[in-house]
Amino acid sequence: MRIYLLIAAIAGGVTWLVTPLIRHVAIHIGAVGEVRARDVHTIPTPRMGGLGMLIGFAFAMIYSSRIAFTTGLFENNNQEWVILAGAVLICLLGMADDLWDLDWMLKMAGQLLISVFVAWGGLQIISLPLGSLITASPSISVTITAILIVASINAVNFVDGLDGLAAGVVAIGGVAFAAYSYIIARNSPSYASMATLIDVAMVGICIGFILHNWHPAKLFMGDSGSMLLGYLITCASIVMTGRLDPASIHASVYLPVFMPILLPILVLFLPVLDMCLAIVRRLSHGQSPMHPDRMHLHHRMLRIGHTVQGAVLILWGWAALIAVGSIMTLFFKVHYVLIGFVIAVVLLTVATMYPYLKRRLPEIAAENQSYASARRRARHSFDESGDGKKRRP
Repeated sequence: MRIYLLIAAIAGGVTWLVTPLIRHVAIHIGAVGEVRARDVHTIPTPRMGGLGMLIGFAFAMIYSSRIAFTTGLFENNNQEWVILAGAVLICLLGMADDLWDLDWMLKMAGQLLISVFVAWGGLQIISLPLGSLITASPSISVTITAILIVASINAVNFVDGLDGLAAGVVAIGGVAFAAYSYIIARNSPSYASMATLIDVAMVGICIGFILHNWHPAKLFMGDSGSMLLGYLITCASIVMTGRLDPASIHASVYLPVFMPILLPILVLFLPVLDMCLAIVRRLSHGQSPMHPDRMHLHHRMLRIGHTVQGAVLILWGWAALIAVGSIMTLFFKVHYVLIGFVIAVVLLTVATMYPYLKRRLPEIAAENQSYASARRRARHSFDESGDGKKRRP
């Protein structure tokens, strides 16, 4: 565990150190986002922070390949270097979008090509647990892997709308996922796990970047960062579950039946939910699924009355509830977890709606008082007209 903490610290420290340099480079080459109608920020801010995150991740991976505890993961196996190569390619694609605002179809085509490249390079979901273990054909494995990577990339991209939001949500999911993969690795002769390694390095670069990205942000991660994070958390999931045989693991550990598909959705529940809502909303209005708008979850939080920092913290809370809550079933009885889950949902719901209720409840009280006063005036006027007086026979 101490080795993993060291790797996370190295990834975070390198990211924190190089990010100011990346900011100057972004300003120099013109990777500065103009303020658009859907944006929350009001000052043009440099993008391309994903390059600093990539450097931190690459440094952590190279360092890990040189230490005794994890060096065995890199021997006679090119999968790790394929993942790193894919990270470089996906970050470069994001940097191109940060610079030139690529068309969404071109960007998605690039994502798909990179995902297929990584899948053909060895990162594949080889088997799917559908009641019993069913081995998929290579073409089906590549297809499922590519679709899962592209979906996760765009889910994180959709939720990247407030300072620190996407990095925090991914870091929370990464911590939960790292805990799960570490527990799985304890069933093997060596505790070293490539999935855990990727996760802790990813958490490190997220924390290192948040230190520069907290509101008011000095630098945005841009598509180079959001796409990179979506890619990495999915790669970690596939590395752990792609070749996992449920029969070899105790049932109390291997809880979800559809783990290769379910785990990324759990740790990225908030981004996936936001992406699905956005796609349905835009298609229902006859728009492209990638048409920008101001109806994302973080936009709704701001309209309720939250500050940027408050909205981010509450959305982090919801992300932690889903990601950590799913992992807690490994340590506690399900009914205890459900009780805690319900309590947390109530508290987070109150926190989420508090600004709206604080503003709306006095308005409702004033409206009721005004309505009651109007009724009294109408009754008084009716009585004075004589129509409301009782007549004797």
